[in-house]
Amino acid sequence: MSYTGTAHKVGEHIDTDAIIPARFLVTTDTKKLGENCMAGLEEGWVKRVKPGDVMVAGRNFGCGSSREHAPIAILGAGMPVVIAHSFARIFYRNAFNMGLLLLEVGEEVDKIADGDTVEVDAAKGLITNRTTGATITCPPLPASMRELLDKGGLVPYVKERIG
Repeated sequence: MSYTGTAHKVGEHIDTDAIIPARFLVTTDTKKLGENCMAGLEEGWVKRVKPGDVMVAGRNFGCGSSREHAPIAILGAGMPVVIAHSFARIFYRNAFNMGLLLLEVGEEVDKIADGDTVEVDAAKGLITNRTTGATITCPPLPASMRELLDKGGLVPYVKERIG
């Protein structure tokens, strides 16, 4: 489970309404939600994102309401992973349930700047900033969680299991 892309850095305490404002919650269509990802932070923010890019955030990313649409919007924008100092707990669980990889790295997040190219190896717990050469280690993602993400989240995983 490896990813390489451009880092799109956002600040601290980014809530779910910034990730996907309530006015866009009239659909669960991943593509439509992705088109409005981070519109609560800055209209048109998502236009800078290319498929495979990586979101990088400060403390308490995903705070606010329990909104499954938020991780879906990030995925719909083409970003399969978010690296942050820390995550709000409900968002953390929702993200994995929806198939979005999150890596919590504490102060090490400061080794990544907006626009840097980052490489993520979740199985090894290694993030490499290709722009600066800096490396960040974090706990490797357990095999069970990698399997959940490989299936696209909790619902597809369970459907496959119970058949």
